[in-house]
Amino acid sequence: MNFIQYILENYIQIITLLVEHLKLTAISVGLAILIGVPLGIFISYAAKASKPVLSVANVIQAIPSMALLGFMIPLLGIGTVPAIVAVVLYSLLPIIKNTYTGLESINPQTLEAAKGIGLTPLQVLTKVQIPLALPVIMAGVRIASVTAVGLMTMAAFIGAGGLGYLVFSGIRTVNNYQILAGAIPACLLALMVDFLLNVVEKLVTPISLQKGESVVKRKRRTAQKATLSVATLLIAVIFVFTSVGAKTTGGKIISVGSKDFTEQEILGHLVADMIEDKTDIKVNRRLNLGGTQVCFGALQKGDIDMFVQYSGTCYSDVLKHPPISDMDEVYNTVKKEYNELYNLKVLKQMNFNNSYTLAVTPEMSEKYGLKTISDFAKIADQMSSGTTFEFANRADGLSGIEKKYGFQIGNSMTIDGAPRYTALKNGEVDVVDAFSTDGLLKKFGLITLKDDKNFFPPYYAVPIIRKETLEKYPEIEGLMAQLGEVLTDDIMIDLNYKVDEEQEAPEKVAEDFLRERGLIS
Repeated sequence: MNFIQYILENYIQIITLLVEHLKLTAISVGLAILIGVPLGIFISYAAKASKPVLSVANVIQAIPSMALLGFMIPLLGIGTVPAIVAVVLYSLLPIIKNTYTGLESINPQTLEAAKGIGLTPLQVLTKVQIPLALPVIMAGVRIASVTAVGLMTMAAFIGAGGLGYLVFSGIRTVNNYQILAGAIPACLLALMVDFLLNVVEKLVTPISLQKGESVVKRKRRTAQKATLSVATLLIAVIFVFTSVGAKTTGGKIISVGSKDFTEQEILGHLVADMIEDKTDIKVNRRLNLGGTQVCFGALQKGDIDMFVQYSGTCYSDVLKHPPISDMDEVYNTVKKEYNELYNLKVLKQMNFNNSYTLAVTPEMSEKYGLKTISDFAKIADQMSSGTTFEFANRADGLSGIEKKYGFQIGNSMTIDGAPRYTALKNGEVDVVDAFSTDGLLKKFGLITLKDDKNFFPPYYAVPIIRKETLEKYPEIEGLMAQLGEVLTDDIMIDLNYKVDEEQEAPEKVAEDFLRERGLIS
């Protein structure tokens, strides 16, 4: 498959995500203008407030985007709201600063003349200051808008959609075509936004301040107005039609979430397809939401109703128990404590165990005779590791396994997602963490090391659902038990491989499997 073929096969998804991206960006920049311009005007009159306001805007601009999202999720949940709020905050600085600068740079004699002819302060502002400052203000809006297009890609991390979904999915599955399918439209959108706002900037600049002959300038302005009118009409049509299409008709509906890797997305679609086919419940799929804490927080807050987690993750990462290898004890403890502490129901665990493991290349395994983690422990101080952020910060992750096996990695770095596999194949790291059912293990032909001291707890997939949701729709429990019976380790490896290596869409892989097994009609 080449890039053109990928585009032709997935153009509907690309267009849908592009429209989502455009809407999110437009709303964010619009709100930033409504907040930023009045603030800029205010501090131009209240001189003492200028430093505090600009300082706060500067501090916000300096906060890393993912850190800001992390602060937002507990307060605002997941989805479009925290994404829009984050981008609004990042867009404020150039708008406030340019508004303030534009007003402050007006010749004082011009203002005196305006007052001298009897204009009130409000009239001076609306008829003199703002018209003269508009070109500078629009320059700030242009900067904020182009930046917002890029920033909005992070919306995909919290289920808000947009072109970031393609970019991050492509990175996760090492699919360069998918990355380009998200990145290129985002670049084109940024260029289009910059062009349209450049037209607006010229339109708000008085003709007397523009270069060229008067007749030429008037003709140019007529063409600019026509261009802007067509673009505005087109955007309005897109907003109206997509908003109408997005409206739900009410009735039975639940939200199913997932974490941000291949297996989780497949599981999310498997769960959603089963529920929609066997019941009259409509499923809102809020997939690729980030790591454990993001999904768990969304479940507690009610932003999602259920998602598939792993028993060992619940036991060690959420409940903070020391890792143990007893499957039944892990599951029973998780089921009991999730119900008592969080009012969540843990359904019957599925038949596949996606355990953590350490993986090396065949060449590394042969060179050092690596079959088990104990073998690796003997040479660990000479090795470098590339592990995910979650594995690096969990008791049942890197620190725990180093303590259990009595070794210390020579050089440890965190590389999230699929890029750690690429780093391993390129020789930039010597060992990575992996899940035993990862399709990328098969894709890259890696060797997994046996956990010969049974450090890792069992990681059987377990559907977790809000108690009130299960009481309302009790039929979901039976459907999840039916699905869990057919999902084995080998099946999950094959399903993951189809996405990671054969580049099939997760939703297609899930639907095809369920149809083949006769689980959906």
